[in-house]
Amino acid sequence: MAENEKPVVTEEKKQQQDITKFLIMTVASIVIMFVVFAGVNYVIMENLISQKIGSLQLQGEELGEGDEEGDEIEKGIIVDLGDFILNLCDENQKKYLKVNVAIEVTKKDTDFQDAAPAAKGGHGHGEEAPAPADPMASIQTEMNQFKPAIRDAVITNLSSKTSSELSTAAGKELAKEQITNDINSILGGEREVLRVSFGQFIIQ
Repeated sequence: MAENEKPVVTEEKKQQQDITKFLIMTVASIVIMFVVFAGVNYVIMENLISQKIGSLQLQGEELGEGDEEGDEIEKGIIVDLGDFILNLCDENQKKYLKVNVAIEVTKKDTDFQDAAPAAKGGHGHGEEAPAPADPMASIQTEMNQFKPAIRDAVITNLSSKTSSELSTAAGKELAKEQITNDINSILGGEREVLRVSFGQFIIQ
């Protein structure tokens, strides 16, 4: 009987050794993969951080060089959209909003060309040419064609909000950002909205 049992014990030991070798190889492979992954990830993150720092430094230099120019770009033309009285989207109770909205749009190079001083007449009589048209009047006339669509966009945006959303500073800023995007779509590149301002703002 002892002779018959020896091969069985040897076979079991061999299986155990094979399993042990397999486990060791598996663990070693996992460790190697982890080390390689960690190394690659470190290199990638290092490159990304370096690029980000370089980009921020470049932006800082550009802002430092163009501060005065940036200030000029930010100054636009104010267009008053008037007062709005509209219902809000509250479910439990009826709320309405009364607000005055104005937008500031970018200038064009041609906006104030006609505003140059008029030259005196050349016949020696001291007569002056007629005063040029008010450039702001022509700009307002241009913007009036967009006003119905712009007012509709403002009403659609604000009436979709609840009183609690518009009662917070973050809620107002979000509404302004959304209105800006809507109006820019309406203007179609003719001008661009720099900012939206709320004047009187009453929720009842």
